Amino acid sequence: MGNRLIIRDGIVVTMNDQDDVHFNGTVVIDGNRIVDVGPTDEVAQRQRDDSATVIDARGKAVMPGLIDLHYHTALGKGWSDHLPLWEYLDTCWYPMIRAMDDEAAHAAALLSYSESIRCGVTTVNDMYRKLGALADAAEEIGIRAVLSNDIADAEHRLDTLEDAKEAHQAKHGAAGGRIEVYVGIEWLPLASEQLLRDARALADDLGTGIHIHLNESLTEVENSKQRFGRRPTEVAYDCGILGRNCIAAHCVWLSDIEIALMRETSTQISHNPSSNAKLGNGIARLPEMLNAGLNVGLGHDAAECNNSLDMFQVMKFASLMHRAARVDSSLQQAPDVLRMATRNGAAALGHETGELSTGRIADVILVDLQNQMFTPLMPRNKAHLYSHLVFAANGSCVDTTIIDGRVVMEGRRLKTVDEEAVLRNANQAFQRVIERMVVPA
Repeated sequence: MGNRLIIRDGIVVTMNDQDDVHFNGTVVIDGNRIVDVGPTDEVAQRQRDDSATVIDARGKAVMPGLIDLHYHTALGKGWSDHLPLWEYLDTCWYPMIRAMDDEAAHAAALLSYSESIRCGVTTVNDMYRKLGALADAAEEIGIRAVLSNDIADAEHRLDTLEDAKEAHQAKHGAAGGRIEVYVGIEWLPLASEQLLRDARALADDLGTGIHIHLNESLTEVENSKQRFGRRPTEVAYDCGILGRNCIAAHCVWLSDIEIALMRETSTQISHNPSSNAKLGNGIARLPEMLNAGLNVGLGHDAAECNNSLDMFQVMKFASLMHRAARVDSSLQQAPDVLRMATRNGAAALGHETGELSTGRIADVILVDLQNQMFTPLMPRNKAHLYSHLVFAANGSCVDTTIIDGRVVMEGRRLKTVDEEAVLRNANQAFQRVIERMVVPA
């Protein structure tokens, strides 16, 4: 037996195929796997181990950790965030990440990952630079991280396919498999068709996935039509980028044909509603994507275009925005949105997480129900609990975060890093990077 952990007497929200909720339930973890889930009295009959560590989950919901399917480590929250996307990228985002060194990237990653863990996120799909520093931060703090470089054609002075290959060789499978490396493509305005074809060839050669921004803005769509004579997702399809192991982020402006291409290739979608709104990029056709049978997860994007890494807030946006735009309150009901943030994200990444079931990897969070966010709460009422989790809660209600069977936050305190030092180092790194930035005239 490995290190055994028993989470006892909580409201266990399994997110399994049957959508079981055990109102007096227990989860048993051995090593990094869940070995039993069910009503407490039944689990107690099956599991007798006096050596296990016991977590008292009374007054708490026990649920799968949230999966942030489109993520950028970030250092410049609130900086120059009044600009539209293209201008923001050219005058702030790209100059900032070009000025990034390993030390600043490590500080930025610890800042980002610590906020995510505090908000109940156990997996991040993170596209950024300096992947060695990011991987070291992820290993140190204990988060599950899929990392990808910010790759563009050489003249744009971001990352290259060679950077991705080196990062994969150095860090893929690190931290006992908790860290993976994908091939990341920034977006089509900075990419040639040859780069896209080469990216797919490299991903296939490495046996890994692809992470790309697609159809995020109308200006991107127009750029693609002018340069390639086709829309972005059509170009990505022709170049072989799309597929089961491709995470396509944003997808705000998909045509019917492009939705069909996503379906044909089983491409995974990250819906990032709050970022799309803040940048003025529009509202994705989520109902059409779901009706087409696409697997859609959720992402916060970056602190610069969200100002929060709180996936509970993203869940709320993922419902309310579409109801408002379509004048239809039947859209994106709470259980469906909760699945997007857990099961769907896990499925997109091919991870054995996202639900509390025997045999699954133990990425688990405990949510404190003893506060105004969850009051009133009708006893043994699943719909009422789901409603509060999606529409009322925020990340501050997360009490405990367990990743890969390891408790990394308990009682709102991170156990793996010095939070004061994380904040101090991030502030210092931000100021250094701002001083080094070269903003185009």
